[in-house]
Amino acid sequence: MASSNNTTTGVDNTFRKKFDTEEFRERAREREKKESDRSKSRSKGPPVQRAPLKHRDYHVDLESRLGKTQVVTPVAPLSQQAGYFCRVCECVVKDSANYLDHINGKKHQRALGMSMRVERSSLEQVQERFEVLKKRKTPGTFTEQDLDERIRKQQEEEEELKRQRREKKKEKKKGKVTEEEPEMDPEVAEMMGFGGFGSSKKS
Repeated sequence: MASSNNTTTGVDNTFRKKFDTEEFRERAREREKKESDRSKSRSKGPPVQRAPLKHRDYHVDLESRLGKTQVVTPVAPLSQQAGYFCRVCECVVKDSANYLDHINGKKHQRALGMSMRVERSSLEQVQERFEVLKKRKTPGTFTEQDLDERIRKQQEEEEELKRQRREKKKEKKKGKVTEEEPEMDPEVAEMMGFGGFGSSKKS
């Protein structure tokens, strides 16, 4: 006999995790408060004004320690370890390529108080630079006349080399001819019948 109870049993969802919405709202409020406090603390100080990027006024030494042996110990200071030491950033770079990338990089330039922006030169600065370069040019430097003189000397040297080669070729040819036609004793030539051609004997 079938049961008269036709009620459907629902799915048991009690095993699913239940989140406390009020707790997460409180966490969100705390996070927003911290972010606002952080932004306020940043905006308190004035923005840092850095000088524009300038060219280097010193020589970068990359070759003084080439081919030299160095004893490196774990307790040695950074300036005495293997590689290239940057005194500004107090770090060691292993090879010259990375060292150049470092001293040209953003971190190193900021440590020097410079930004990565280059100052735009004015027309007067460009003209002054041209004047400095003109004054730096000493008399007796390379001119068009010097170029013509060098070209003329080069052509003369080439002509002389060609003449010497032609003379050497002529000498080689003469040597071959003399080797192919050696001198023969007249008596031997007469015995072999080489001396009577084109000549008549008178009695």
